Amino acid sequence: MKSLLIKDTTVSERAEIVREALGCESDCEGVDLSDMYDDYIYGLKELADINREFSEKHAGSVVASDLRKESRCSR
Repeated sequence: MKSLLIKDTTVSERAEIVREALGCESDCEGVDLSDMYDDYIYGLKELADINREFSEKHAGSVVASDLRKESRCSR
């Protein structure tokens, strides 16, 4: 696996990495790559830092009981 670090990738490679991670083969309709991962694409923050900051910001905001209420699956 190729390194995902900023120092080992170009802007276009980082944009492609984000598109693939989001499940988009080309431009993603309804997904703005300049949002959450813009700092990674333009070489300002590593992916790990962005994901860690997101996790810290949203930790505890979604709980299992909330997920069960939204599920339409029957057991």
